[in-house]
Amino acid sequence: MLSSTALRSLRRAAQSSWSGAQQRRCLSIHEYLSVRQLEQYGVNVPKGNVASTPAEASKVASELGMKDLVIKAQVLAGGRGKGTFDSGLQGGVKLISSPKEAEQYAEKMLGHKLVTKQTGAAGKPCNEVFIVERKFVDKEYYFAILMDRKSQGPAIVASSQGGMDIEAVARDSPEAIVTLPIDIRAGLKFDAAKSLAAKLGFAPENQAAAADTFMRLYKLFIEKDATLVEINPLAESLKNNEVVCMDAKLNFDDNADFRQKDIYGLRDTTQEDPREVSASKYNLNYIGLDGSIGCLVNGAGLAMATMDIIKLHGGSPANFLDVGGSATVEQVTEAFKIISADPHVKAVLVNIFGGIMRCDVIAEGIITAVHQLDLKIPLVVRLQGTKVDEAKEMIKNSGLKIYANDDLDLAARESVKLAQ
Repeated sequence: MLSSTALRSLRRAAQSSWSGAQQRRCLSIHEYLSVRQLEQYGVNVPKGNVASTPAEASKVASELGMKDLVIKAQVLAGGRGKGTFDSGLQGGVKLISSPKEAEQYAEKMLGHKLVTKQTGAAGKPCNEVFIVERKFVDKEYYFAILMDRKSQGPAIVASSQGGMDIEAVARDSPEAIVTLPIDIRAGLKFDAAKSLAAKLGFAPENQAAAADTFMRLYKLFIEKDATLVEINPLAESLKNNEVVCMDAKLNFDDNADFRQKDIYGLRDTTQEDPREVSASKYNLNYIGLDGSIGCLVNGAGLAMATMDIIKLHGGSPANFLDVGGSATVEQVTEAFKIISADPHVKAVLVNIFGGIMRCDVIAEGIITAVHQLDLKIPLVVRLQGTKVDEAKEMIKNSGLKIYANDDLDLAARESVKLAQ
């Protein structure tokens, strides 16, 4: 049995991986691409196709030749059905019954931004819509495979209450959540999969099909280096003796991008923060926040500590930016470009501990960036470690207005003061 807090932690962990001491987030792909991955593994899914124009949407609906269809906005965010488009349309998932309706809804979705509980006020652009057959089913389940730190391997999290917010189910009905740790060396066996199907409440005549679906999804999870395979809902039809995956969300391990090039070719950068996209090109670990003090730090732990001390003194960090232990002058310069592109940044705190990373390289990058970008944002610099004396001399002789301070506490205080 999982609490809602434990389940939320599991799902968040499933969307993160670790590379050394540096946290990296995982690739998420659109629903229609996830469905295609499922099809490649022989998983039963509704018939459908994608469209990028209203005319294409009408054509797809016509080719499907069905009266009962669903059109879904392809936006990488949860809560699409309850979201709002900047076109005024309420909801990113709509029931349709004709090519004309498909075209009409596509006009209000495509090229517009969808705001959901996960996107923030800015929303995310909808560039494609997925049109699929509407399935009439008897029961809906929740099914997911993810990496569980507690069992140190893959685990299935499932529930007989699907088609809804699984965290709400875990909060209100924790007894409805079933977990099944899997020995990664042995894999998921048919008997265990069928037992799970029975425990969830699948009809006896559908338990074998459900078990087969579980095993195919697990095979995808392992072979594609996934961190999350989430099906909500996984549905059962008693009339047709059918088990079908009605929706799919897949995340993949960034550390496996070198052997999953086909998967990583599906990345949609329009759904990501452009600053994070730019940072990834230079192997910088960047996450945008909503504060006013830009942070440039080496090492994830030091970055977290730097943000904490800024908060301690009444400030608010504008980003997490870890340049790593072997950054070049070019990378440092690019880091400053990304930080300064945020209009909310009023000051920048640079906190470097030179172990592998040399302080003089950071200093050179700072000086280069200030000159190239003509930075007017106040800079507070705290350097310690390898080549620190050389770095201080470079900054002193640069003639730039940089606030240097060896004490992190005082440096943080100074950056908060300058950002006010």
